Amino acid sequence: MTLIEDTFTVRPLTSLCRLLWDEGDHVLIGVSPGNSYFNAGRVAELTRWATRRFTAVDFVYADLHVAELFAALGHAPEHAARRAAKELKAVRRRVLAGVEAAGPPGGARIRVRALSEFADDPAYALLHRRVRHFLATDAEFRKGCDAMVEAFLSGKADPAGGITASQRTACLDYIAAELPFFLDTPGILGVPSSVSCYHQLIPLTELLYAKGGGLRAARNQGYAVVHPADAEGGYEHDRRAA
Repeated sequence: MTLIEDTFTVRPLTSLCRLLWDEGDHVLIGVSPGNSYFNAGRVAELTRWATRRFTAVDFVYADLHVAELFAALGHAPEHAARRAAKELKAVRRRVLAGVEAAGPPGGARIRVRALSEFADDPAYALLHRRVRHFLATDAEFRKGCDAMVEAFLSGKADPAGGITASQRTACLDYIAAELPFFLDTPGILGVPSSVSCYHQLIPLTELLYAKGGGLRAARNQGYAVVHPADAEGGYEHDRRAA
């Protein structure tokens, strides 16, 4: 299920995700700090594409538990806080510059917000509590989150010592803060339906969008892998890597 739209290859995760994609109500583009993929030029391309395709577009960049991650990776607390602040300021600047460079969005609504802006939102807070509950009680969900930790910390943790308990805890906190937008963006933002987009398949997505019990995405929540059409990879490549 591969689509070529403008300069991007799009792979909705399931047939329902494809239906939500075709509805074109809303797209959420998650942005990771410290990730060179999200330069201003890439953000401009994504903005031009998304505003032609969707009624509303939200860029949300992760800014929770970043300093804690740096501290867990060995930085002194003061240095970790400074480095986190610097990276978050840089990622916000790049996203805003990219959106501005894309030009007028036509009839689409576009917003750029930090993840921390939703911390007191009741819908987000409820979803976050559910994530924490399933982390503590659901072995399959925890296994998927642990796979995300391994992928996230690959190349960052000490190869000799492996991932420490403090690193795992900080990384799980970071991941848990992002997951509500994979579960029910419409419930948080009040849109009819939404598709969350990232340039790679993350290890947990197939579980969240599978049939069955446990923690699952809302029926009006979709997920798609979106990356430049000339880039190596894609769904099967990312699936093997995940």
